[in-house]
Amino acid sequence: MTAHELVIEGLHAGVDGREILRGVDLTVRSGEVHAVMGPNGSGKSTLSHVLAGKPGYHVTAGSVTLDGVDLLALAPWERAHAGLFLAMQYPVEVPGVSLIDALSESMVASGRSVDGLLEAIRAEAASIGFDERFLDRPLNVDLSGGEKKRNETVQLGILDPAIAVLDEIDSGLDVDALRDVSRRIEAMTSEEGLGVLVITHYNRVLHELHPDRVHVLSRGRIAAEGGPELALELETTGYAGYAEEPEPAATPPAGLFDPFALP
Repeated sequence: MTAHELVIEGLHAGVDGREILRGVDLTVRSGEVHAVMGPNGSGKSTLSHVLAGKPGYHVTAGSVTLDGVDLLALAPWERAHAGLFLAMQYPVEVPGVSLIDALSESMVASGRSVDGLLEAIRAEAASIGFDERFLDRPLNVDLSGGEKKRNETVQLGILDPAIAVLDEIDSGLDVDALRDVSRRIEAMTSEEGLGVLVITHYNRVLHELHPDRVHVLSRGRIAAEGGPELALELETTGYAGYAEEPEPAATPPAGLFDPFALP
């Protein structure tokens, strides 16, 4: 099993002339689960967008490397090939392209074999209760929020990245779906060495996806760090001591397709 390391150092970034991240330092290694929690407007989604390369966000200082590779110098698709995966808070719908088609093209683009891919996709879907009839349908089209999150988890299992950034993977999931998705991702960390950075408001996803470290993001900085007990504390105390104004959404450059956009 190859060891991987995502290193974020002194990261400053913003959107529309406003600085949102004000010096984030965080390291995620293979087999580790790091939870980033915090109030609305603290910079959690901005962090995931900057890591993945969303249009409209600008890095003004700091660095992000994956196994020594400068991610900030790469296009979003190159970051994916380098081993970074983003499970979106609002998964995009892709009419005319099925999950099987998308994963086949992804494997080919990264120089990997598609032999046995269909069987692997079916097995991943079955492991988290994702209905097989959705595999041939247009990607995420007419799926519920929970089904879209299961769909993202199937992609994660097949693509087998080094590091996964999960932006509110628990959003839209009922109790059973949350358990299935969390347990599958937890198995990837313990059995396959996946490194996970999970962004969430709530502790419930961490009941199954057990964090090694919990980071509280506030006003664009890591305001507190600790073990799983910190998430339990936040469940009781809330974010009253960390609250601030919500962050604005970015406006992509004119004419540029934004796969991160809200549906």
